[in-house]
Amino acid sequence: MKTLEEKLGYCFRDKTLLQRALYHSSYANEHRGAGIESNERLEFLGDAVLGMVTADDLFHKHPHMPEGDLTRIRAALVREESLFEAAQQLDLGSYLMLGHGEELGGGRQRPSILADATEAVFAAVYLDGGMEEARRIIHRVVLDREQEEVVEERRRDYKTELQELVQRRSGSVLRYEMIGSSGPDHAKVFQAQVLLNEQPVGSGSGRSKKEAEQSAAHAALDALKTE
Repeated sequence: MKTLEEKLGYCFRDKTLLQRALYHSSYANEHRGAGIESNERLEFLGDAVLGMVTADDLFHKHPHMPEGDLTRIRAALVREESLFEAAQQLDLGSYLMLGHGEELGGGRQRPSILADATEAVFAAVYLDGGMEEARRIIHRVVLDREQEEVVEERRRDYKTELQELVQRRSGSVLRYEMIGSSGPDHAKVFQAQVLLNEQPVGSGSGRSKKEAEQSAAHAALDALKTE
């Protein structure tokens, strides 16, 4: 726990809060007799704390931005992918307590588990040190300027942009197809390509089929705009 505290930049007064944030439900289920509580309740609270801190940060950072844009940026900042990256920065997977089956299934690298644990840790900090300590850590691991620029890029809908570009060309038809995948089930990477009038114009990869198609559309946009 001391190493994780150093990475967080916070020393817990109640160490059991941090410990509970690391108990996955699979571990709690296997140790019911010991009275171990999973991190699910902390995850619930951490989601609310993260949402509040993020909304407050965006509200003051962008005083003239309309509500719709603020909502979209907040959603991008607190999405699973952003929390997964924060967990990777903290090497949070190394500290998780998982059930035997989840351990064998690659749970320490599973984005959903790591994202949930990150929210649980935020809640643990909030309960132990208050909102200001939680705010400080959330700012450091999620809300830095570079991260906001990254999510601004992520929330672009390249498939829609590509469709709008192609619609200007009479008789042009787009089609997406999956061309492969790699990696284990818990960390699979998909490959997709987009075809314009049945000719490949871009390819890309991602952790989901949707993400792979967006990546392919991004590549196609870059290729078509340079023509």
